[in-house]
Amino acid sequence: MRRIVLLLCAWTVWADDVTGLWKSRLIERIEGYARQMDGVLGVAFADLKTGEEWSLNGDVLFPQASAIKVPILVEVFRQREAGQLGFGEEGVIEAGEVVGGSGVLQKRANGGRLRVKVEEAVREMIASSDNTATNWCIRRVGMERVNRTMAEMGFPRTRLQRVMIDQAAATRDEENISTPEEMLRLVKRIGEGKVVSEKASAEMIGMMKLVDADFRAVIPKQVAVASKVGELTGVRTEVGIVYLRNRPFALAVMGTFLKEPFNPVPEVTRMVYEYFDRLDRGNRYGNLGVR
Repeated sequence: MRRIVLLLCAWTVWADDVTGLWKSRLIERIEGYARQMDGVLGVAFADLKTGEEWSLNGDVLFPQASAIKVPILVEVFRQREAGQLGFGEEGVIEAGEVVGGSGVLQKRANGGRLRVKVEEAVREMIASSDNTATNWCIRRVGMERVNRTMAEMGFPRTRLQRVMIDQAAATRDEENISTPEEMLRLVKRIGEGKVVSEKASAEMIGMMKLVDADFRAVIPKQVAVASKVGELTGVRTEVGIVYLRNRPFALAVMGTFLKEPFNPVPEVTRMVYEYFDRLDRGNRYGNLGVR
């Protein structure tokens, strides 16, 4: 909490123009929403035009649910770039490795073994959040290697600790975890083309653009979105980039200890989008008729 207070004090030093006041209104809305909601909220966003970031509980560890598939995605592409796997390679998913939850591969397996190409497994891990594909990718690249890569990139608190649909591990508190700030900066770096390579980063963003989740539900269809959503009982997360023409932004929203079916992600996303949309359409003084 001390960190948030310091950030807001720093903000008031230069919030003496209308753009600054507009941002202070957004901060008030998010903090007010967090105080009244039934659960715990973490938010981080970055203005990709100015580089400015802000967060609420940004350095607190939250369960990531399927949002942890972004770090796995990074490691898959890193190993492809290093020549350790090829997207055209085929692998076998045994019947006992098929798990439930989201995804399409469990239906194709239909109780039996399934042959898949690496590229298909990786794509379905993101696009349909396929848990069977995700667990296969984890086995292929290695859980510890994912964590090592995150640490090497400067995200030491982002930890893959279990496969998908492992209730026994979850009971032992072995959740896949990160902070709003670390996940924000990870997707921001991908969007800048600075993860693995410019080409790999672009491919990762392309896969994340296939996701149809809470960001997408509240943002106009003409605005491109690349994100990854996560959901567990009492947990909702989403992290990604919203490609407004003049004011693109990155956003991470995380909620936990939520009473089902409450989900704070759409409302927080709406607030942040409305803030950046007006910046996108106006000049620095708020004239919205200039673009």
